[in-house]
Amino acid sequence: MRYDLNLLPIFIALMEERSVTRAAERLGMTQPALSNALARLRLMLKDQLFVRERYGIQPTPVALDLAPVIAEALSAIDDAVLGQQEFDPARAERLFTIAPNGYVEFVLVPAIVARLQAVAPGIRLRLTPYGNDLAETGVISGTTAMVVGRIVDPPDNLVVQHLMDEGLDCVVRAGHPEIGDTLTREQFERLRHVNIVPPGRLRAGLFQALAQQGLRRDVAISVTNFFAVAEMIAVTDHIATLPRQICRRLAQDPRVKVLPTPVDLGTFPVEMAWHVRYRHDAAHRWLRGLVGEVARELAALPG
Repeated sequence: MRYDLNLLPIFIALMEERSVTRAAERLGMTQPALSNALARLRLMLKDQLFVRERYGIQPTPVALDLAPVIAEALSAIDDAVLGQQEFDPARAERLFTIAPNGYVEFVLVPAIVARLQAVAPGIRLRLTPYGNDLAETGVISGTTAMVVGRIVDPPDNLVVQHLMDEGLDCVVRAGHPEIGDTLTREQFERLRHVNIVPPGRLRAGLFQALAQQGLRRDVAISVTNFFAVAEMIAVTDHIATLPRQICRRLAQDPRVKVLPTPVDLGTFPVEMAWHVRYRHDAAHRWLRGLVGEVARELAALPG
């Protein structure tokens, strides 16, 4: 063949990362080795391909035209090869990096880890944060196996799967002097609130739901994770509006009680996304199936 196929994944890494340094790190190469590969790519494809700019590199028009063709060809090769491979979860030894948002890390990840311990003890997970930027998780470049949470405006190289829908409830302390077994709109608006930031997408969803219902909140404090909420609520007369699965866990704490929201705030989706190159990877498919199964079981639990 006239083409060195080993250079094509390097081309795709440079296209997706737009940085020689990041592409080298992603591929496990030194920068000099990657620069040498880029020189051979330029010779092979008879174009400059990438132009250096102040904050990285930008593809030339030729590179932009070639990128989808090369990516599709590499994906087809992956599909053909990986589709023939068998995967035995009971014997597998593998590390997967996943990016869950704060909700998923609290609700789904413990159940996923418990299931892995039972059926695939050699599978290990590494968690990386998922905030507002999909690119920062590594899923767009394929270095992260999947992101799980609220997926908004995914690029074309990600596959998105809906896992479940989640509702919202309220939490107050068990001995709250004003709140009994129900919560009125007036009480909701009068009480001071504990707000959760991030995860950013969930935060946006809650703010939008409140705005649609014309429901006001007087925010007393904003905390960065769900683990802090019970401690805040238990020692104050504040209130928090949280996902129902979070509330289900907090309901086991005798210091707090869970109440329905005073108006219907709707639901928000929980989704999973992965790079197209892992569509037919047997290990990735198995892990995605396990995550989906755990999510369905949790969603089916009585409220």
